[in-house]
Amino acid sequence: MILVLKREITEEQKNHIRSILRSEGYLIREMSEHGQPLIGAIGKAGQDLDFFQQLPGVERVIPISSSFKLASRKMRHEDTLVNVGDVVIGGERIVVIAGPCAVESREQALTIAREVRKYGAVLFRGGAFKPRTSPYSFQGLGEEGLKILAEIREELGLGIVTEITSPAQADMMMKYVDVVQVGARNMQNFELLKCVGRMGKPVLLKRGLAATIEEWLMSAEYILSEGNDHVVLCERGIRTFEPYTRNTLDLSAIPVIKNLTHLPVIIDPSHATGIREKVSPMARAAIAAGADGLMIEVHHDPDRALSDGPQSLYPKQFGQLMRDIYVIAPVIGKQLDFGYLDKAKAVELMSAARGDGDRRAAFLGELGTFSHKACTQYFGAKVKAVPTPSFTRIFEAVKSGEVDFGVVPLENSLTGSIHENYDLLLEYDLRIIGEITIRIMHHLIACPGGKIETIQRVFSHPQVFQQCRQFLEQHQGWELVSAKDTATAVKQIKEGGLPTDAAIASKEAAEIHGMAVIQEGIETNPRNYTRFVVIAAEQLENGPRRRSSLIYSTGNRPGALFETLKIFAGKDINLVKLESRPIHGKPWEYMFYVDIEADIESPAFKPVLDELKKNTDYLRVLGCY
Repeated sequence: MILVLKREITEEQKNHIRSILRSEGYLIREMSEHGQPLIGAIGKAGQDLDFFQQLPGVERVIPISSSFKLASRKMRHEDTLVNVGDVVIGGERIVVIAGPCAVESREQALTIAREVRKYGAVLFRGGAFKPRTSPYSFQGLGEEGLKILAEIREELGLGIVTEITSPAQADMMMKYVDVVQVGARNMQNFELLKCVGRMGKPVLLKRGLAATIEEWLMSAEYILSEGNDHVVLCERGIRTFEPYTRNTLDLSAIPVIKNLTHLPVIIDPSHATGIREKVSPMARAAIAAGADGLMIEVHHDPDRALSDGPQSLYPKQFGQLMRDIYVIAPVIGKQLDFGYLDKAKAVELMSAARGDGDRRAAFLGELGTFSHKACTQYFGAKVKAVPTPSFTRIFEAVKSGEVDFGVVPLENSLTGSIHENYDLLLEYDLRIIGEITIRIMHHLIACPGGKIETIQRVFSHPQVFQQCRQFLEQHQGWELVSAKDTATAVKQIKEGGLPTDAAIASKEAAEIHGMAVIQEGIETNPRNYTRFVVIAAEQLENGPRRRSSLIYSTGNRPGALFETLKIFAGKDINLVKLESRPIHGKPWEYMFYVDIEADIESPAFKPVLDELKKNTDYLRVLGCY
């Protein structure tokens, strides 16, 4: 059962509740969701629920009927986030684990690790102990393999995932490994599950060859019951009658798992299919179905691999898959961040502007806006998101050192550029250090129990009304009320509490304020994306740099702009954006904003920058990122 405690509960009342639960023999877990204190109690009830309902400080009691208690979504409504160093599994960013089936040699493992790191993998997989069907097959390098994996972590910063096959290996795993994998054949090895539960390290639990979802979650319950909450579920295909693939990938398990449990789930399409050309399609499908990440086998010479060569992608195939996932992720509200590790390290190394150790990023509006979502997806939990009332105030806060970063939108795929922010980039001497594109999905939100038939007024930002024009034209009797941002609109209808009021905003805003979504996806065009940039007073040291943003003006003469563009074409540099803006105080004169796919400040492109300076009257590099 779950005891939902009153927000104003005293510590004395909490201690009294804890004492009663322990005396009844319950295993207890204390949690908090949206500021609401909770206590999960697992055990055989000696008292009925009414007894606990009457305890001072208890608001209500929720029974848990499923056989898996700690893993149940009823125990914890919010998704569990599993931290592996700088990597968070289950959050806003897709996590990709990649590497060979087995560590065969130092050279082989390092070669593959460098390749998958280059293409965006954030964790490295490789078996040091290999349970094989035949006792005569390669069984792994043992501790020597673990030492090689530890060297990879030291050199490349990749967290290490490897399989434990016996409790006797626990000490070695504690010494060398970041994530302990329990393989499919050991999913119901209960002594091993208890062992990894006591180890306390993150655990990757693979589904058994013929296990039901409930059996899989019960195995996770063994680990959780030992006090280890850092469990990641891995679907790797189940054995069926179908002979055309190694296993049958159960993609339907993803939404089922997401409904039943708060634990993150990743997909291993390599073992699920066993065939190289089937891996990428199934990986793409897994992300579209809502998986939190992927585990992909990669080998630079799979024909000579000592295990599972036929299902291993070549490095370039893996790179192409990562580009595909990068495109797919925003559609389902997530991101694949190619600079995940580099960015985390760069943020860690930089000095906080205020000197208090906390790094802060300003975004427009309240918690729950799309700007807030962009901020959390870009930085994760590394940086504190700070609500800010205006774009100008964001630039001022970054300039003064009040915050370290600002997150501002530059353009929307439906409504075009946000010209105010282009002008502010010119006005303030700040750097663009990153970008992120998120899909904008608008929802009609009302107070709990509200119905579309009773709505008379709708609150939102004016630009949102424009993006939802087709839906709103079907309800012309509604009064449209402007708000400074979408989350503020939700806050206003909550405070008003009227069944006739609604707001248009994100699902996150509805959850934060305890409101109900009464109609999803009301934007006119589903291809509704906003590109945000991240600004700072200085460039991130050693941060990722794959694109540059420039601003320049040219002389008022025929072909002046063409001459600058010819410089990029001559050096085979891809131009991805070109926009003109009037120069304030100089009628009919313009500045050009340009985005290119190159690090224009790198030594390799210095001749390009020098030539560009000769052909412009004014030139400024806004940032390389």
